[in-house]
Amino acid sequence: MSILKKTGKWLLIILVLLNLLILVSGKTYLYKGLANTYFKGRPGPSIEEYEIFDNREVKSGKAQLWHIAKNYNSKIISPEHEKKFGEMQTVAYVIIKNDSIIHEQYWDGFNEDSYTNSFSMAKTFVSMLVGIAIEEGKIKSIDEVVSDFLPEFKEGDNAKLTIKHLLTMSSGINFDENYVNPIAYPAAAYYGSDLKKLTFGYKVTEEPGKVFKYLSGNTELLGFILEKATGKKLSEYMSEKLWQPLGAKNKAFWSLDHLDGMEKAYCCFNSNARDFARLGQLYLDSGKWNGKQIIASDYVLNSVKTADLIDVNGNKNNIYGYSWWLLPNYKGHSIFYARGILGQYIICIPDKKMVIVRLGKKREKSKGTEHPKDFYNYLDAALEMYGN
Repeated sequence: MSILKKTGKWLLIILVLLNLLILVSGKTYLYKGLANTYFKGRPGPSIEEYEIFDNREVKSGKAQLWHIAKNYNSKIISPEHEKKFGEMQTVAYVIIKNDSIIHEQYWDGFNEDSYTNSFSMAKTFVSMLVGIAIEEGKIKSIDEVVSDFLPEFKEGDNAKLTIKHLLTMSSGINFDENYVNPIAYPAAAYYGSDLKKLTFGYKVTEEPGKVFKYLSGNTELLGFILEKATGKKLSEYMSEKLWQPLGAKNKAFWSLDHLDGMEKAYCCFNSNARDFARLGQLYLDSGKWNGKQIIASDYVLNSVKTADLIDVNGNKNNIYGYSWWLLPNYKGHSIFYARGILGQYIICIPDKKMVIVRLGKKREKSKGTEHPKDFYNYLDAALEMYGN
């Protein structure tokens, strides 16, 4: 038997065994995962694949176009930074300064209206909606217990869980946040079709409010809570309270677990760089947009303060607030930002009145709780060009 025939035989055996394993385990979402990753020649998700899912529109209203600065695109990205932009497959880079677009570049066929996945930047958007729901009295406070909305959390240690614990990633729930394991929560939530069944299968196993541990399921629970508290789908609430008031130019798409199902609250809000920038500008202006208070200023302020927690190594948390990543002192600047797994960033630099949005296909891995290495490249490029 030739080597080619032997290889084909073993490949067929492996595929049959894999198929049997999937069927026996009931994890049929793996078919969709494999079909849209390895069978397309990549190890993970794409920034443009929202159309493989059912989606719900986040409707836009009357567009409020960005002002264009007089010195728009007057500076160029240095060759050193440009090289890193290319290595990380950047597709969009937009800088807002003093409420105007001062710099804007696109690559690889993308433009100002191109849709890309926010990935985990959506966690920050959900945090914003929680602040609005509190201000409207639909949620009493961040200290309200989760079981007031989700009866699945009434028993045992689950009853200790509060909204604040979910916002600050200190729930103590035994979600398995593993981006390599195809049967861990992130893959099952992303490619699966029943978020509630999946998410309610986990429980509080450690004391809430003590240890910062980044878990996507925490934000999915906040999505369930917002739907229960407001009586509206997450996309509808987002449209009414943020997308339309901020004058987004284009409608967005929030991917669902199934047709007419639940939004993937931890992920999968699909829009463009210019419209993403509005959410950063809102927080840069302490929750105001065109003079109107959209989110209470005290909630905004507390969101970008470090939560009083320790990390898994016992060190004091200095990188996370209410679903915002924090860089408290970088070259004299106090910075907060939203981020997604493939290098999606909304970076806010308050003392420079600057918002930076970077979208792309790759992110440089970080160690432990460190900030991603490529993040500094987009930050430094903006400061070098327009930081004066």
